[in-house]
Amino acid sequence: MDDLALRNSAEERLRALAGPEARLRDDQWTAIRALVSGRSRALVVQRTGWGKSAVYFVATALLRARGEGPTVIVSPLLALMRNQVEAAARAGVRAATINSSNPEDWTRVHDAVADGEVDVLLVSPERLNNPDFRDAVLPQLTASAGMLVVDEAHCISDWGHDFRPDYRRLRTLLGELPEDVPVLATTATANDRVVHDVSQQLDLGTGKALVLRGPLDRESLRLGVLRLPTAKARLAWLAENLDKFTGSGIIYTLTVAAAEELASFLRDRGYAVAAYTGRTEQADRLRAEDDLLANRVKALVATSALGMGFDKPDLGFVMHVGAPQSPISYYQQIGRAGRGVRRADVVLLPGTEDKDIWSYFASLAFPREPAVREVLAALADAGRALSTQALEPLVDLSRGRLEMVLKVLDVDGAVRRVRGGWESTGAPWEYDGARYGRIAQARQAEQQAILEYQETTGCRMEFLLRQLDDPHAAPCGRCDNCTGERWSAEVSEAGVAAAEERLRRPGVEITPKKQWPTGMAALGVPLSGRISADRAAEPGRALGRLTDIGWGNRLREVFAGPDEVVPEEVVNACVQVLATWGWSERPSGVVTVGSTTRPRLVSSFGERIATIGRLPWLGTVESRSSAPQANSAQRLSWLWKSLAVPEEVAEQVRSATGPVLLIDDRVDTGWTMTVAAARLRDAGAKEVLPFALATTT
Repeated sequence: MDDLALRNSAEERLRALAGPEARLRDDQWTAIRALVSGRSRALVVQRTGWGKSAVYFVATALLRARGEGPTVIVSPLLALMRNQVEAAARAGVRAATINSSNPEDWTRVHDAVADGEVDVLLVSPERLNNPDFRDAVLPQLTASAGMLVVDEAHCISDWGHDFRPDYRRLRTLLGELPEDVPVLATTATANDRVVHDVSQQLDLGTGKALVLRGPLDRESLRLGVLRLPTAKARLAWLAENLDKFTGSGIIYTLTVAAAEELASFLRDRGYAVAAYTGRTEQADRLRAEDDLLANRVKALVATSALGMGFDKPDLGFVMHVGAPQSPISYYQQIGRAGRGVRRADVVLLPGTEDKDIWSYFASLAFPREPAVREVLAALADAGRALSTQALEPLVDLSRGRLEMVLKVLDVDGAVRRVRGGWESTGAPWEYDGARYGRIAQARQAEQQAILEYQETTGCRMEFLLRQLDDPHAAPCGRCDNCTGERWSAEVSEAGVAAAEERLRRPGVEITPKKQWPTGMAALGVPLSGRISADRAAEPGRALGRLTDIGWGNRLREVFAGPDEVVPEEVVNACVQVLATWGWSERPSGVVTVGSTTRPRLVSSFGERIATIGRLPWLGTVESRSSAPQANSAQRLSWLWKSLAVPEEVAEQVRSATGPVLLIDDRVDTGWTMTVAAARLRDAGAKEVLPFALATTT
């Protein structure tokens, strides 16, 4: 088929996908021709909504018409998969997906692929190293695939804003593909460094490789920054101005707590909004997405959990309450808006707490070498496969960081995922500390850049596009700096008072632990299985979360300062929490958790609560030293061997006629309260009610 006939056929497929008026863009045609006729490898960097999915669906249809095998699309998000399956159907392409949400369909999908009944198979990157999929399905796919597509390809680069170790396994998959199988990588957010890294990772820098980069500006976006002095002012401003924004949109926050708090406040002010976070149940996520697509809500108040893959062309606005720590991730999120409308407003409301939140996220970076070596040694010493749960007590890493380390070591060939867990391969491995250091420096530079974005007097869109190394970057003529048009920072006194009342409303629940970590016997601790009722704590309370935009700000000040007597305003707020607790039986005494870091804060807190509540202070659960910042198993082991109830305190506890109020300064993992409660129950406490100034969860 010559180029003209191929283009006519491609245009016909595109019209089936996108409507009778659709026409191929020049770069779309260039990519399709390279994939279908040239059997090339290509990287397409184009803005969200440009039509990258049209490239691979049209190319798939043309390749299938030539008798080629199915296209395999590696896609990171379930929302993205759902949208792509629907889009494929419009193009007459039969698509199926294999991901964590549909295990009951896997066998049927495998059979359909084998029988030639599937044109496109979408798989999550995590599937690539599932032992059953990797060993039984993947070899067949690599042998028969007509094309491989890597969607959101910036995830393959640890220089990208959303690095995922599982994506690095694509290098192995590419090495096993026949040479003439075309490969397409797509992303909307990649600067020069990420483009270079992705090109190397996917071997796009050799042979017939093609890189297509288009202008990333979207003419509908109107960017602005609005500084408000306090969290209550930001909430009040949103409540008084949200209905001025056209259509429906997204309000991004930096933390789950902030999203839930803000959504609740806006609902109280009469807005139809929903929270959307990593803690939202899958069914509730789907419902929220559908409600936004159908304009049944004014906004979703979301964390970055709502990011890649959400497709709503008429999204009218994107706001951020708190700045993301990277201009690139900021651009990726605002790129959700304005695809199919003439104007979409983008407003950033930065907060004074942003840097603290960035610092917390930075603390979760790839661990230092001794911790990684500890994982390798534990697997080598075991001489067999260990599950993540069995490995956790043997190393000093939290569950999440341990899983990340295992994935990286797997990609690097030092460990291998098998049925039953992970095993050592015995292959040598080097810790690339210099590289991790460069990545950390890059992250710091990105944080500085987002601060400069807030302060720039030049064009905001041009600033963002230069961060993305867009060669087409130029003043947009639309942002607040270009036009001089700015949102008013005025808020009413009544609005601020309502927001303050909401933010100062004290009290969050502390959910008690239900299960001991697995593998504690290996650490000499006689705990396993479910925490028995006669050792468990009751549901507790804290004044607020450290990540809250209300009491969180004040509590962060308390913990950032020296060890001092608990402030009176904090005590008064805690009294409100106690007054509205609704316990079945009033406490009959107060016990404090011994603190080696903030003894004055904890003791004064316990004494004040005992005095105000007219309760006897029964004593302190003793502690040898502060607990290490380790994973659950290691922390529990230390606490079990460290915390003790002195006999004189045990006598007081046994004589108490009702529950004991157990007081500490903060709850991080929850294990300190869990162990202290178990020790008090063993000493004869009827019930234990945990109470803390702050919780981090």
